Amino acid sequence: MAAMLSPKIRQTRRARSKSMVMGEASRGSCRPTSPGLQEGAVKAGWLKKQRSIMKNWQLRWFVLRADHLYFYKDEEETKPQGCIPLRGSQVNELTANPEEPGRHLFEIVPGGAGEKDKAGISHESFLLMANSQSDIDDWVKAIRRVIWAPFGGGKNQMESSTLLQMNCFISTGIFGQHLDDTIQFERKFGPRLAPLLVEQCVDFIREQGLDEEGLFRMPGQANLVKDLQEAFDCGDKPQFDSNTDVHTVASLLKLYLRELPEPVIPFCKYDDFLTCAQLLAKDEEEGIQELGKLVKTLPAANFNLLKYICK
Repeated sequence: MAAMLSPKIRQTRRARSKSMVMGEASRGSCRPTSPGLQEGAVKAGWLKKQRSIMKNWQLRWFVLRADHLYFYKDEEETKPQGCIPLRGSQVNELTANPEEPGRHLFEIVPGGAGEKDKAGISHESFLLMANSQSDIDDWVKAIRRVIWAPFGGGKNQMESSTLLQMNCFISTGIFGQHLDDTIQFERKFGPRLAPLLVEQCVDFIREQGLDEEGLFRMPGQANLVKDLQEAFDCGDKPQFDSNTDVHTVASLLKLYLRELPEPVIPFCKYDDFLTCAQLLAKDEEEGIQELGKLVKTLPAANFNLLKYICK
């Protein structure tokens, strides 16, 4: 009987059967068959979501597009059953319960949850379950990039609305973000001279690296530098400990400064500082006076970061 079914019917039945068993939902199947679902999708795949009333689990096909996470009954559906807005939200991976092995859980806490007490509004989080630890890592990373995309993208900013939707792919998070934008955003954490990432790197280097040979000259571990960059871009704050390679942290700090869309000394000031350097070589006293005047003309964020690095 199965041999008599058309390929289209067999394909549909297979897709629907997948929605019955979580274990059969592989990461390789994360490609919506509908062109409408594929358009602008950052990530797609099977996840279980917990129903708020019954507290039971439903397997749904999730599509991450722009700043919303849509969920469908299966891959064939074109109309979503609902969506989770991500702008201003938080995503948290939940600690595994030893009594319930195999449950890879994470939650999305809607934006505005901080206003709950003021407005008396309920902001219930969305509880989701992935199929594996690697799957949950991919989802959490992708969602965090979307959440943090408005605060990054510096050199990759685009005016086209179509390319703007791709910002989730190419956004560089804090790396590549304009210095002034980073400072403006981080003001809610308190006043400071330098971005949080710079302060964290500098504090660690002061504690662990001042006696290290070749500091800022020897390269760090490239794969670890990349991992740390991605973590900071996703809004994490990875901690350094005594086992962290100081050259890796130094390389991370250099990478941040190198990735700034405009250097700490802005392009418009380049010729002035170059002329000042030539003056210093001829007349040190006059050159120092001129340098002091030039430094004071820097934008506040640039001046403060330069002062912090020099100190």
